[in-house]
Amino acid sequence: MKSFINYPQNSDFSIHNIPFGVAVFNREYIACCTRIGDLVIDLATLYDYGFFDEIEGLNENVFEAYTLNEFIELGKPVTNAVRLKIQELLLEGSSLSHDEKTIEECFYDLDKVQMMMPLHVQNYTDFYSSIEHATNVGKMFRDPANALLPNWKHLPVGYHGRASSIVVSGINFHRPKGQMKPADAEKPIFGASKQLDFELEMAFVLNKNTEIGESISTQEAEDAIFGMVIFNDWSARDIQSWEYVPLGPFLGKNFCSSISPWVVTLEALEPFRTASPKQKPEVLDYLKFEGDKNFDINLEVYLQPENGEENLICKSNYKYMYWNMAQQLAHHTINGCNVEVGDLHASGTISGSEPNSFGSMLELTWRGQNPLKLSDGTERKFIEDHDTIIMRGFSEKNGIRIGFGEVRGKVLPAK
Repeated sequence: MKSFINYPQNSDFSIHNIPFGVAVFNREYIACCTRIGDLVIDLATLYDYGFFDEIEGLNENVFEAYTLNEFIELGKPVTNAVRLKIQELLLEGSSLSHDEKTIEECFYDLDKVQMMMPLHVQNYTDFYSSIEHATNVGKMFRDPANALLPNWKHLPVGYHGRASSIVVSGINFHRPKGQMKPADAEKPIFGASKQLDFELEMAFVLNKNTEIGESISTQEAEDAIFGMVIFNDWSARDIQSWEYVPLGPFLGKNFCSSISPWVVTLEALEPFRTASPKQKPEVLDYLKFEGDKNFDINLEVYLQPENGEENLICKSNYKYMYWNMAQQLAHHTINGCNVEVGDLHASGTISGSEPNSFGSMLELTWRGQNPLKLSDGTERKFIEDHDTIIMRGFSEKNGIRIGFGEVRGKVLPAK
């Protein structure tokens, strides 16, 4: 496929992608959109001009909404048809390629729009599905000889997080405060976190509602998953380590999580399927699956000090995940837990086997013992005030590249 829109060969947003998001146009008009190269396309106006008239089931202009929820709830027969129609319209020689009026009204330079939170996130679940990450954490905080807890290889461990504090890329936040108990202290203290961290994750977005009592099998899971975003699960390690026993993460996690503004569909990721790591011992029947359920997505993390350069501090890959999306969703619903359109399910920190592939400062510096050296000569054990963390993700194979763009967030001093 070749588009009439020119874009760099290494663009995340090739004609093979067609992601979905929500943007503010002309500083006043909000609509659902897609992107090719560095152009953002207003889908609501395209709908009004009749370009989607032939799509069965698209009976109203859902692109006028302030989130993607109404669109993705239509289900894959409709959302896939819309994506394919957009690809067709963007081809060389298409009807749209000769329609200067529509191009002028619907196509915007990226720097002329403001990307919004693409979803209304009803519920958010965070998993713990990288065996390398779980092993590293187990070695640091528990018995190195028995790093994984007994249940870890039998089920996708997860917890319910806080949906209200999930924000879109570019939203900065203040360093969290809370209780901490230093190792040499007899009692806890209160103050700003001194061990602020990122967690490199991906998250999948659900496109359906279920009733209490319903379950989604591993065979049905991908029909319920619209697409994926990059997810930064900001973490205050010192608050977390004091509070998490016995009920798990709370204030150390729920102050902010950041997502990339573009939702990339599973259909766009189809060429990048890959086999999952071998699971041993054998999982229970409801967690068994067929085919390739992992995806080869290159992931990078950069740390940028204020007024400084970006420093590449991590290179990882989503294909390392021990538990895949289908298993995560099957486990999440096996007890009859209902899910809702717009629900986000994050992967948990994505770490590989090499030290430069560890997906958190906790692991990269091994709890502060091995500080990272930055290009300006400074060091980091954890994230400091005014640091910006940038995550990027893309897949590339046989001349086809699709990506997620980036998710970035800057840490401001505690209030």
